[in-house]
Amino acid sequence: MPPALTIEIETLSRKDTTLAFVLDSLFDGVYIVDRRRRIVFWNRGAEAITGYGAQEVTGRRCADNILNHIDGDGNLLCRNLCPLLRTIRTGEATEAKVYPLHKDGRRFPVMTHIAPLRDETGRVIAGIEIFRDISLEEDYRHLQEKFQTLIKKYVSAATFEEVMAQAKAGAAGGANIRDLTVLFLDIAGFTSFSERRPPQEVVSMLNEVFGVCEVITRECHGDIDKFIGDAVMAVFVDANDAVEASVRILYGALTKMNLIREKDGLESVHIRIGINSGRVIQGDVGSKERKDLTVIGDVVNAAARIQAITDIDTIAVSEATYSRLKEDLAHRFVFLRKTTVKGKTKPVGIFQYRPA
Repeated sequence: MPPALTIEIETLSRKDTTLAFVLDSLFDGVYIVDRRRRIVFWNRGAEAITGYGAQEVTGRRCADNILNHIDGDGNLLCRNLCPLLRTIRTGEATEAKVYPLHKDGRRFPVMTHIAPLRDETGRVIAGIEIFRDISLEEDYRHLQEKFQTLIKKYVSAATFEEVMAQAKAGAAGGANIRDLTVLFLDIAGFTSFSERRPPQEVVSMLNEVFGVCEVITRECHGDIDKFIGDAVMAVFVDANDAVEASVRILYGALTKMNLIREKDGLESVHIRIGINSGRVIQGDVGSKERKDLTVIGDVVNAAARIQAITDIDTIAVSEATYSRLKEDLAHRFVFLRKTTVKGKTKPVGIFQYRPA
């Protein structure tokens, strides 16, 4: 039987060992933390991926304004939900998709794998995290789903579903968990408007607004999930597309629409838009005779809640959505406040769009 491998925290932190040489030769990012989650080793791959040099992070923790990981729902992991801390405490390996903070201030997606490191007695003395930047894979996934959306414009839904079913070699259908962005748009003051105006005018206004929303949503690679009275719910694969659709609706189409309505002596229309991102359940919901493909879950509830507390004629997004935005678009948002959302134990950070 080979002798037991002895690991000491002092050995793990040295840069002149064979282990350090091997880890430094990897393209993936690798770092090791002690039981107090202080970084004791940081390889060259981690430097290239995050922008932080080893000398900048050694002896510090991720939560010390370095990586500040969040998950896909916008939860700050470094405080109470740290996967590394869980691995050190339980001794169980784990993996997850998370969004660390680059040194230049942007968030980006990584796939991370975490494992415990034990001494000769079996006690966990450290945790090792290996992570890989998956920005290109995420961009490819978004492009692939946009391509599928484009194809749907030229073939029937039945044909598309049949082709996809064959491509998946008979994969079973049903409900799926997907990472999506949900846009919730509501017409402000609709109740009082509908009480003051004739029914025909009310329906005409709704159809005008909804028609614009449907066209712009499709142009921005999204899908209208449903119309709910005076509200619209749309879903997007890419959070950037959801924000682009919102901007085009609020500051483009609606502005032009209101100019025409004012010339015709009609009241202006005002809206609120809330956007949230994360894992939702998508599936056919309804009766045997009629079903709708829809999304449900806390992400949807939060999007509706964000919309409800947003000022009139503004766009607000959750931190989960904000973390998915490209740098040039993220700069258009400012932190507004934190709010309590049903189904969430902690307040959700809200960011508001600033028009140019």
